Amino acid sequence: MMTGENLFAGPPETHLPDDPAAREALEAGIDPATVAASHPSYPMAWALLADRAFEAGDAVSSYAFARTGYHRGLDQLRRAGWKGHGPVPWEHGPNQGFLRALHALGRAAESIGEADEAERCAQFLRDSSPAAVEALS
Repeated sequence: MMTGENLFAGPPETHLPDDPAAREALEAGIDPATVAASHPSYPMAWALLADRAFEAGDAVSSYAFARTGYHRGLDQLRRAGWKGHGPVPWEHGPNQGFLRALHALGRAAESIGEADEAERCAQFLRDSSPAAVEALS
């Protein structure tokens, strides 16, 4: 009997690295704008800025903040071995900033009438983490 890799399994989960200094700054109540300025690659700071702008009725700024967090997260996903698809589990704390930015990007895109972008983001979120969809709904 041969043993080896399961060729029918999907791609492995991707776990983004933690940024303890940025995470701890947010946990300490430092403004997300300050955290984003000092840790620009930290997706959670951008996601929080996107949420704040959206809640203030500024969908265009929310879109810009969310897109920044999304792209910073994509860069990290690729460096972590992600090949363009596969699970990005919500349960892994450092993934939550990227997933929140992705959700915020879709929400802002829908708000400004970019239906195709909104649907791409929603599908990407569903494909990446059903738990994120549930948590962010």
